[in-house]
Amino acid sequence: MPANTTLLREIAKMIDHSLLHPTLTDAELRDGCAVALTYDVASVCIKPYAVPLAAELLAGSDVLVGTVIGFPAGNSTTAVKVAETLQACRDGAVEIDMVINIGKALGGDWDYVKAEIAAVYAACRANGAILKVIFENDYLIRHDLIAKLTQLCSDVGVEFVKTSTGYGFVKGPDGTYSYEGATLPHLRVMLDNAGPGVQVKAAGGVRTLDGLLEVKAMGVARLGASATAAIMEEAYRRFGAVSPDEPLENIPEGKGY
Repeated sequence: MPANTTLLREIAKMIDHSLLHPTLTDAELRDGCAVALTYDVASVCIKPYAVPLAAELLAGSDVLVGTVIGFPAGNSTTAVKVAETLQACRDGAVEIDMVINIGKALGGDWDYVKAEIAAVYAACRANGAILKVIFENDYLIRHDLIAKLTQLCSDVGVEFVKTSTGYGFVKGPDGTYSYEGATLPHLRVMLDNAGPGVQVKAAGGVRTLDGLLEVKAMGVARLGASATAAIMEEAYRRFGAVSPDEPLENIPEGKGY
């Protein structure tokens, strides 16, 4: 059947290819950037120290360089988060994914949370970068908190609100740790409360093409994923396109959520 090239591009440009696992090596980072280039995704989402190398590897392409700030727990001071942002921008990042101070949000200190987001957003704007604010919904749980944070981010004017880091493991009563990431109910709350111009990024737990298409239909604009090759190869098969040069089995997946 004829290829639906418009849909395939829309799918690829939803994906921020995640390369955030603590054990990720430079060789794996290079492989991950190759995956991002192969499928022409929206961006790579990498650790701050890796920004210069990724910027070099992706130079001249349509794949953007993104990095994380205050990752993964959000506990750095505002000044440190701003300094991290400025350094990342100097190194070549144009998309910044910042973790909020989760304890301050849970405690209802909204003035602190808003001031922190605004400070990082100002640093992004001054350096031509966009800001995605990570809530870590596995810790927040309550829909009213997620709604409040989305409204607060809308007041600041950030470009994206984001569900999760991919590493927000919650300890249960039995001592085991669990993680859900992006859930449909939480995404709906964020979409319903996002102001004009504020988009939603799902991160963690969406690992298939069907999952991507489901959140896309809801209105989600970006997806953080490490299963990029599997998602895109299924998209090529389903929508009748010729896949990129390398077969799926030869393309390494990035470590991530």
